[in-house]
Amino acid sequence: MAATKTAAPGDLLAQIADERQTGALVVGGHPGGAVYVFEGRVIYAESPAAPGVGELLTSSGRLAGRTWQNALDLGTSTARVGRLLVEQGHLTQGELELCVLGATYDAAYFVLAAGTGPVEFLPSATHWLGPVVHIDTAAVLREVRRRVKLLDDIIPNTRIDTAPVTPVARPPRERVTVTALQWELLIHADGQRTPADLALLLGRAGYATIQELRRLAALGLIELPEVRVPENSDFVRLPQHRREVAPVSRPAPATAEAPVVPVISGPAPDRHPPPDSGPPSGAPPPAATLPPPAPPPGEGNTGPNRLPRLARRKPGAKLPKELAGIPDPPVHQGTDEVLLKRIRTALRALR
Repeated sequence: MAATKTAAPGDLLAQIADERQTGALVVGGHPGGAVYVFEGRVIYAESPAAPGVGELLTSSGRLAGRTWQNALDLGTSTARVGRLLVEQGHLTQGELELCVLGATYDAAYFVLAAGTGPVEFLPSATHWLGPVVHIDTAAVLREVRRRVKLLDDIIPNTRIDTAPVTPVARPPRERVTVTALQWELLIHADGQRTPADLALLLGRAGYATIQELRRLAALGLIELPEVRVPENSDFVRLPQHRREVAPVSRPAPATAEAPVVPVISGPAPDRHPPPDSGPPSGAPPPAATLPPPAPPPGEGNTGPNRLPRLARRKPGAKLPKELAGIPDPPVHQGTDEVLLKRIRTALRALR
């Protein structure tokens, strides 16, 4: 069969089953995946959004990571990984079949639930796990439709299945009842782990994980992806400073010494001169009287009124001769000791 660019994955899989072909149906997009068929029957399915057989076995503790890696090294090239695990006694045939069935249905939901997308069929392609189970294609498609309906009955939001899970900051009601799996999901959800990451971390099936996440979303215990990441974000712009309205430069602070204003003796000038009066002809216009500029920093202690600079002396040294002869300020003699005692007595009574 020739490669198809855009088509419904379920319809194309049904056509492949009718023709009893062998190969892999690869579906692009997000999350995408692949369905492997052998003579028209499904033997395995995988998707980045669902844990695979190896991830389920190692995350749940059923197999050690070294045992699984050893089986991959020995049986990947010949597609005998599953058979080696059974022959070496690490798994029974029933355990392997149940694990493959669960991983296949989980991944088939993500691969086949989309309406249309980029698809391609690779003839004669085989999976490294090998043919462990043979599932009727019609049964797989029927199970996918059933799972889609079950999830839509809880809450029709497919973005919950792949978006990072974020618990709400505060529950919407006073009392909330959750199951053990829901409790594990809420504890390990950090706003970055996707449902596939949580399923891999907890060693749970992919569909069971997203089913509980949809129930949590219906209860209002996790944030919906549309609310957390809006499509159009409106930014509030603050008003910018306009130089012509309010200049940035500020006047220099006045110094301690006020400028000396000369006093001109003579009659006071007329505050309301006649309208026809003006400067004599040929005389330049009077210049605007401006205050003297402020001295630069560090030069305020200059001029004729400069304070004397005292020389530094060592601790315990005597004062200079010019300061030693200055008498102490006289003591104020108007202090009334009786009045002060009365004030102290009144203040103590107010405590």
